[in-house]
Amino acid sequence: MAGRKFFPVGDFANFSRTTRNTLHYYDKIGLLSPVRGGNKYRYYTSGQLGLVNVIRTLQKLGLSLVDIKTIKDERTPENIDDMFLSQIEKIDSKINDWVCAKKLLFTLQKTIHSTLDVDERAITIKFMPAEAIILGDLNDYSRGRNDYDALLAFYRTMAKKYPNLDMNYPVWGLFSEDQIKRGSWAWPERYYFYNPEGYDKKPAAFYAVGYTRGGYGQSADLFRRIIDYIDGNGFEICGDAFSEYPLNEICVLDDTNYLIRVMITVRRKNQETSGNV
Repeated sequence: MAGRKFFPVGDFANFSRTTRNTLHYYDKIGLLSPVRGGNKYRYYTSGQLGLVNVIRTLQKLGLSLVDIKTIKDERTPENIDDMFLSQIEKIDSKINDWVCAKKLLFTLQKTIHSTLDVDERAITIKFMPAEAIILGDLNDYSRGRNDYDALLAFYRTMAKKYPNLDMNYPVWGLFSEDQIKRGSWAWPERYYFYNPEGYDKKPAAFYAVGYTRGGYGQSADLFRRIIDYIDGNGFEICGDAFSEYPLNEICVLDDTNYLIRVMITVRRKNQETSGNV
């Protein structure tokens, strides 16, 4: 034992962030056994500290102790290199999954926060900065197609155009300026969803913003209220409208009591741009 560094079981458990019981179990199954000193006490070597850290890491990555023991008993530099490469690839995949999950949860949380302290009865004119979105193609309502058909086509087109795109975000409706002025706000011209990696933009502009409560497809009265407000307060429509359900089935039990938000792009009458209101 001369010249080698040894740790008592308690110190070794502490340094490796494990427990005495775990080390005893590793010894029992022949995975990691201590040496015994002249005083019959059990000790671990400094080299085993690196080994137990690998064992614990592989456990966290989902490998069973049986598999880890087999790897240890049959280890060669080549085998271990291949195993490390395989685990690194799994880690990279998991990292991507966690990053996507974080972006989704952050976006949903941001949507909920955007409704805090709003007066659901009021119509307001509000400047909103540009936001990244994924915008679908023009919806096709010909030959008896309806909004469900258009939504299904949106998902299919997105999956085909962007096979690696995260499609787990809520989808909302864009209504064109022409639609709004015609009073055609039953079915959207396009679908879109917010996404930090979005290739398109919800424009930075002034919007007339209103809220109401209801289920999906129940925003007609809100559109009328907002348009009446626009007409009666010296504004005019100058762009698209965005219809969203920021409080929906994700956080509301009653599907007839979702919070609906409609945002219509506006400017002062006789004003060529919406840079100032």
